[in-house]
Amino acid sequence: MAAIELTDIHVRLQRKQVLSGIDLTIEPGDFITFLGPSGCGKTTLLRTIAGLQRADAGTIAIGGREVANGATAFHLEPSKRGLSLVFQSYALWPHMTVFDNVAFGLQVRRLGKAEIKRSVRAALDDMRIAELADRYPGELSGGQQQRVAIARAIVTRPDILLLDEPLSNLDAKLRVEMRAELKRLHQELNTTIVYVTHDQQEALSLSTRVAVFFGGRIVQTDKPRELYRHPRTLEVADFLGSAGLRLNRLDGVIAREGGQAWLKTPVAAIPLAQRGLEDRKEAIVTIKPEDVRLHGRPGEGRMAARVEAAFPSGAETLVQLRAGEASLTARVMGDAEYEPGDELYADLRRSNLNFYDKRTGMRLAHVAPIPNPMEEPQHEDRLSHSR
Repeated sequence: MAAIELTDIHVRLQRKQVLSGIDLTIEPGDFITFLGPSGCGKTTLLRTIAGLQRADAGTIAIGGREVANGATAFHLEPSKRGLSLVFQSYALWPHMTVFDNVAFGLQVRRLGKAEIKRSVRAALDDMRIAELADRYPGELSGGQQQRVAIARAIVTRPDILLLDEPLSNLDAKLRVEMRAELKRLHQELNTTIVYVTHDQQEALSLSTRVAVFFGGRIVQTDKPRELYRHPRTLEVADFLGSAGLRLNRLDGVIAREGGQAWLKTPVAAIPLAQRGLEDRKEAIVTIKPEDVRLHGRPGEGRMAARVEAAFPSGAETLVQLRAGEASLTARVMGDAEYEPGDELYADLRRSNLNFYDKRTGMRLAHVAPIPNPMEEPQHEDRLSHSR
């Protein structure tokens, strides 16, 4: 039985269509993330699941029980859906201690004092903040307040936990720490989690599945690795990029020479494995920065490139390159030094290329490059600048 089943969900807000035909099944124990740019409908869908927003059409079932039906105007109130929700704002009561904030939902249910104390202590232990029980929200850091908000949500041990951009108000270091806590919490409690974010790194690192939204529709739902490696459309590929970096794109044309098909771009000709491809078809190949490899000398399949700028950040260096008419970004791991004007040679990791129809933007799943026998990095041939 599915934890949540959405069928043809439509929602309009102030005469604007916000969600259009959402179909999604969320299995028990999933950690699914709704990912997309601002205004794409992901938070509206979360609120619709929670019961804070009515669906104009379609049905929602939670644990096999129908909780919303647009056709019949049936709408089960949020408190009866068996969900817990954590908002972007922590929404803690400032006049209540941490213990009382977390205990509030249990007190409303009129549980015994001993049971409330035991449950609250367990939730605080889960979030590793037991020592904060007697403090007030104003005495806590942002990260501590977020932990309290999550403890309040899990104290009832809900089957489903909804999280609406819970880490967006935290600084970078705290976000990383809280990601680890959320992942640990999911593994220990095995709760079904629905998470909303616009942060690709959060989505890819936390989730068992990711649903990508554009314009009120889900355009792709996949496991994080598959989504990152094989975006279904150019729109998804550009949005995901490479951990926030600009995706490399090369325009090309599929051409046949003798019995061999090629994707010919201004800077490289990529041999294709398939026969019978449409000749002269315009396509776009995408390459992530980590799949552009740099070398200090020429070799088969390598293109000459000049360094335009380098951006070291300790563990890695981003290198902006000019190869003929094309601009490329390479991500080089380690503390290598590059200077503007350095002459290098670059090749593309063929196994990680994606090809898209230039007209429709859809991935050409049937098009694949011929593997490069020299695919694995030749470390001794890597450019090494020691200045």
